[in-house]
Amino acid sequence: MKKFALLASAAVAVTLANPASAAVIIVKAFDHSSNSGSGTGLNTGIGLTFGQTLTITSSTNDLWSAGALPRYSDATGLIGNRFATAADDSGQLVGTQIGKNWGILTIGGFSAPYGALVGKINGVYQYLGANFSGPAWQTGNLTLFYWDSYTPDNFGEIAFNVNTIPESATWLMMLAGFGAVGFALRRRRQHVRVSFA
Repeated sequence: MKKFALLASAAVAVTLANPASAAVIIVKAFDHSSNSGSGTGLNTGIGLTFGQTLTITSSTNDLWSAGALPRYSDATGLIGNRFATAADDSGQLVGTQIGKNWGILTIGGFSAPYGALVGKINGVYQYLGANFSGPAWQTGNLTLFYWDSYTPDNFGEIAFNVNTIPESATWLMMLAGFGAVGFALRRRRQHVRVSFA
């Protein structure tokens, strides 16, 4: 029974060390550009383990810009023609062309569309765009970037919902631990003897 209790304790400890979490992170096109000074981006302080599920979402009406028209985009980047709508936050007249395809920018051997959200964990970049859901590609803290080569005329910011879920092995270990505790408690109840005098 002590083995079962230890297993359960270990499962709970691992889960508490790597809990599910949710946060709203604001990334700014000027302050967090891949080309701003040292190009350090925004260190979110969110620690990830390789394979852990990471979800990052934003509204495609939430825009930032790499400068004069047509350089507005959502976090997917400047990948095609975009026209102002009443729902977006460009402030431009409805129907005005506010974005177009500006191509791909390569920095440090990594390529992504101009104006895109890019993440970095432990020195390795990953294109995230407006909506990303997948495993963490490295172990370490998540840093987010507005992907651009010239910072002075960047403006705007986008709010991202960032959610992390412990990797499946942690969940399985936790479930096994709870099952073991339940089994141990059930066995313990079966051995209770009642005597009447």
